[in-house]
Amino acid sequence: MRDEEGEPRVRLIVARARAAQEAFAGASQETVDLAVTAAGWAIMEPRRNRALAEQAVRDTGLGTVDDKFDKNHRKTLGLLRDLRGARSVGVLTDDPDTGITEIARPVGVVAGLTPSTHPVATPINYIINALKGRNAVILAPSPKGAGVCARLLDHVHDELAKVGLPADLAQMLPPPASKALTMELMRQADLVLAAGSQANVRAAYSSGTPALGVGLGNVAAIISPNADFQATAARIAVSKSFDNATSCSSENSLVVIGDAWRPLLAALAAEGGVLATPEERSQLEAAMFPSSKLSPAVVAQSAPRLARLAGLDRDDYAACRFIMAHEDTTHVGSRHPLSGEKLSPVLTLYRVADFDAAIAQVRAIYDYQGKGHSVGVHGASPQEILRLGLELPVCRVIVDQIHSYAVSGAFDNGQPFSMAMGCGTWGGNGFSDNLTYRHFLNIIRIVRPTTPRQPRVEDVFDDYWRRYGR
Repeated sequence: MRDEEGEPRVRLIVARARAAQEAFAGASQETVDLAVTAAGWAIMEPRRNRALAEQAVRDTGLGTVDDKFDKNHRKTLGLLRDLRGARSVGVLTDDPDTGITEIARPVGVVAGLTPSTHPVATPINYIINALKGRNAVILAPSPKGAGVCARLLDHVHDELAKVGLPADLAQMLPPPASKALTMELMRQADLVLAAGSQANVRAAYSSGTPALGVGLGNVAAIISPNADFQATAARIAVSKSFDNATSCSSENSLVVIGDAWRPLLAALAAEGGVLATPEERSQLEAAMFPSSKLSPAVVAQSAPRLARLAGLDRDDYAACRFIMAHEDTTHVGSRHPLSGEKLSPVLTLYRVADFDAAIAQVRAIYDYQGKGHSVGVHGASPQEILRLGLELPVCRVIVDQIHSYAVSGAFDNGQPFSMAMGCGTWGGNGFSDNLTYRHFLNIIRIVRPTTPRQPRVEDVFDDYWRRYGR
């Protein structure tokens, strides 16, 4: 797919980015860190953040203003904390034992595909990380997010000007967006970052340019009978209702073990959850998945609005925070779409007998959708927690935390703050960690000779020979 008329426009934008980046490539660490701080303040200034959050909801119709304000603030502040003092210019490490010196170099021009669900938080994350590596970045926002992305860039340009840096370090494709223009941008860039739909990720990987894409979310969380039910329900309620569940890290299913069922349901109800009847569950599924595909009309809408769309008129739904649907453990897969990602405040509940059955249930869910992303667990023993990492196809095991916060970095865990989580080969990705500034660097290694450490053949094979012969 090529856009012959659009190709020169993209070439011009990329050329401006390259010129700005080539000048910025010689910047000192101090100048780089000033650029990072400037871009951070572009969104962290409270009045600007509030206006951006309001426009994001107004333009996209997704999520809530207060939660987007909080997300923009918290994720940016956490990223700035992670980058403070981190070296990204010149020599990174110099190890006399190995004789290896690591040197940071920019990747060049970065193309960043950003989703409508996070039309501000993801672009600023890309911009800050790109600047930390002395790169330029060109954003390709979703059509609904283009207006607020342009406003964000205006603020970034104003702040960059204060520290004497060119606006062309951070640009975006001009609207109206098209798949052809985005594909052309990816072809001409040096690195592609793709968040949002799996169609974006597949396009990035097929662009011919090195790409980092994220996997599909469909988080399940296991609840043990040993959990603190009130604390667990409070965490799940925050995670599931935050920004109307725009995050791919919000729980989509709870796998509840044995005697945890009744007390957990009671605790979830106390946090604003409403359990649908079997008839209501069928209505909800039909409204959310016409023709077995998730309807855009339900994405990131409030639970009361979802209830109205589904014709659920029970008084309980008028002010609920999230809706729960109990499913049989065999109801997983394309014929049971509530077992998949819902991007809305709806939780599917499965009841299982024991921890072995819980692992099997999560594996079945991820065989359908969500493999590689993460799994939550509440109240498990250290041995059970370790089993999840050893046995499930996930890159993160989130223990006793607010899942949608914890996965992408929180102030009370060690995960780096990020708006893009790699899901490893299970999720069809080339990386399994959170996207950080190091992904925006080419790291060169100077390799010097050291004292030889060649073992004798006998040292390597002696035990093998004793056990199995030569």
